[in-house]
Amino acid sequence: MSESPSGLPESVSESTSEPDSGTEGALAGFSELDLALIDALQAAPRAPWTRIGQALGVNATTAARRFERLRAEGLAWVTAYDAAKTATVAYVEVRCRPRAFDRVSAAVTALPWVFSVDETAGDFDLFLSVAAPDLPSLGRAVHRGIGGLRGVRSTRTRLGITLYGEGRDWRMRAMNPAERAGLGGAPTGRPRTYSTHLHERPSPQDQALLTALGADGRLGYGELGVLTGMSEHTARRRLQRMIRDGDITLRCDLAHPMAGLSTMVVYRTSVPHALLEQTGNALARLEQVRMCVSVSGPYNLLVLVWLHGLGAVDPFEALLAERFPALEVRDRTVALHSPKRMSWLLDEHGRATGRVPLGLPEH
Repeated sequence: MSESPSGLPESVSESTSEPDSGTEGALAGFSELDLALIDALQAAPRAPWTRIGQALGVNATTAARRFERLRAEGLAWVTAYDAAKTATVAYVEVRCRPRAFDRVSAAVTALPWVFSVDETAGDFDLFLSVAAPDLPSLGRAVHRGIGGLRGVRSTRTRLGITLYGEGRDWRMRAMNPAERAGLGGAPTGRPRTYSTHLHERPSPQDQALLTALGADGRLGYGELGVLTGMSEHTARRRLQRMIRDGDITLRCDLAHPMAGLSTMVVYRTSVPHALLEQTGNALARLEQVRMCVSVSGPYNLLVLVWLHGLGAVDPFEALLAERFPALEVRDRTVALHSPKRMSWLLDEHGRATGRVPLGLPEH
């Protein structure tokens, strides 16, 4: 019986045993141990279960089985995708015609190069995160692939420039700092610049690894070898090189509405250019901030936050005003539902129900 990188036999790490005692049904949300487990995997998505269990004060088998239950119920999952430097990324605001909203939302959710979709309440109806190999193909994809959909009234595109923080950097903060420190995997804290053109496509072997890990970021090397047609040694060597060179991003996601984070808000803000990097880096470290990126257009900083209800909006904005006096909030848009996040399809409770593998539009 071979071992996975989780430190357990692969048959154990894939176990679908009954939930541990004390856990509630899916709609009851997460237990404290569930949230701590997710926090640990956010810090170290592929850490051995022995290391995860040690940080949480449980044995490795308990940690592995508890996460398998969460994954099977769509409550938490580990995924992988290309690093920011490898793609051209933009954020597209879509306005729909009356009665066409559901049709347009379903159509864009099915597009493989639209990796996240948020249905919103504001002066636009859909907020899309899209990827392309270069600027010309991005323009064609947005104008034809989205703008050409029946029922779309207009689109507005903001090109992603510098990424200060994203989902892989966000933490549940359910562990104490000492427990988390033992896992390593601290957020990079370094801005990452998006590409304006794809210098070199990943090799077929690297792309195969990305595809397999996108569906399950904790697959063992033996399993990866079987899925990609490589030897276990080759899969291990290639993946470790991709991680070392920053060519792959791994993260643990969760059904955030069921963890009490029921409100997502997209802020379009402005800050003087001289303060842009300083402000972006500081904003990205706030516990409420899920994403912070500089963008093209009149409002140069896009900020996405997860909050504990609408009642948390005013206190959060008061915090922004206190800590960032030069920052001007130009618009706030509340998400009603997120049917897709980083290629994963989500239900109304934020649970993963399927996946549309990421694929770039044609050059």
